Amino acid sequence: MGGIALLARELGVQVSGSDANVYPPMSTQLSEQGIELIEGYTPDALQSQPDCVVIGNALSRGNAAVEHVLDSGMPYTSGPQWLAEHVLSERWVLAVAGTHGKTTTASMLAWILEYAGLSPGFLIGGVPQNFGLSARLGKAPFFVVEADEYDSAFFDKRSKFVHYRPRTLIMNNLEFDHADIFPDLAAIQTQFHHLVRTVPGNGLIISKAGDAALGEVLARGCWTAVEQVSDRRDAAATWRAVSQVDDGSCFDVLQDDSVAGTVRWDQLGNHNMQNALTAIAAARHAGVPVEQAIAALCEFRGVKRRMEVRGTVNGITVYDDFAHHPTAIATTLQGLRRRVGDARILLLLEPRSNTMRMGVHRDTLAASLDGADCVWLHETPDLEWSLSEMAHDAAVPLYVRNSVQAIVDEVVQESRPGDHILVMSNGAFGGIHGELLERLQKTPDVPTAG
Repeated sequence: MGGIALLARELGVQVSGSDANVYPPMSTQLSEQGIELIEGYTPDALQSQPDCVVIGNALSRGNAAVEHVLDSGMPYTSGPQWLAEHVLSERWVLAVAGTHGKTTTASMLAWILEYAGLSPGFLIGGVPQNFGLSARLGKAPFFVVEADEYDSAFFDKRSKFVHYRPRTLIMNNLEFDHADIFPDLAAIQTQFHHLVRTVPGNGLIISKAGDAALGEVLARGCWTAVEQVSDRRDAAATWRAVSQVDDGSCFDVLQDDSVAGTVRWDQLGNHNMQNALTAIAAARHAGVPVEQAIAALCEFRGVKRRMEVRGTVNGITVYDDFAHHPTAIATTLQGLRRRVGDARILLLLEPRSNTMRMGVHRDTLAASLDGADCVWLHETPDLEWSLSEMAHDAAVPLYVRNSVQAIVDEVVQESRPGDHILVMSNGAFGGIHGELLERLQKTPDVPTAG
């Protein structure tokens, strides 16, 4: 919704909005663009009688602002519908869908197109470091959009991406998620099949090789050419990545079994190698030579809150990461482990997504933490299950705390030079990153290793 506000402002529209618990980097972007932000959802925010109210999918019937819109007969729409009608209708849309990696892959793709001089528009659910903002109109024809399977609005329960009608579609992977709106994986697959149905015959679908759930989606019907990618040397795929080092920071790009070039960058993990392949393939469909796409990725600087280094104090590095699904947690830890070797990884996790809050991942969360040396979990009052229930299943020391301050106190006491503190949350986590760095700075006499 913040990105859509930025696009509307760039179109010359006067924009204001309401939200709750707003935090950087989006709050900073809105302020810099002169967009008025009202904390909380009240009818008072609508006294200006706006020409259109764009309602996000976080709001439902019973919300005071929503009820005021309906009672007053104000024109309203969903974010995806507004985007489709006012921005995407005459653009070549490159959409990035999947359970994991959407933000990073969309950022890679937008940067490749930018590097090639194509000045793409984009709407991304994060802030690419190469751009410093999450949305812009850019120049026709290309527009990159992070294509979310979450529902569009309380009055439109279709997935957002059904509105986008991409010519180039990336489907990174598919697992069960968003348990608050989908009863099972099959329901999500149905939405993905609806998305596949919107891609024209002269378009392109790029999909992860060997992903059974995506394979079932395509088997329901596909009218578009498909190229597959893989991070395995022996896979049957159009595009493959062959890592030259354990952490994925240097890898060869193979196109139809021929080496097209080598990516050397600061990103970590096999999952990012796969993300890179899909971005290269999509950019090639838009006319960017593979060699130029590879050169662009060598200058890709990542995304805020995706393994972002927030600071290093007394030899202790603090990272911020958005991962909140067991698969993403495990793959991120794997990438960091391969980078840091035997150094200690202290993981601080806030399980706050709707799916995590409902306890859907309670049986798989413990195993996803194995890559860390020590784990602190933040148990908030809205969790519908006890994190302590899974503590005995963890293979590493695990502590459950109900206060951010308690976690900070213990982690500062435990940390020592050479440690890597990885903070994972899809929210603000009470500003824990800044608090940690400040406390570490004030505690110079940390114990040394050994």
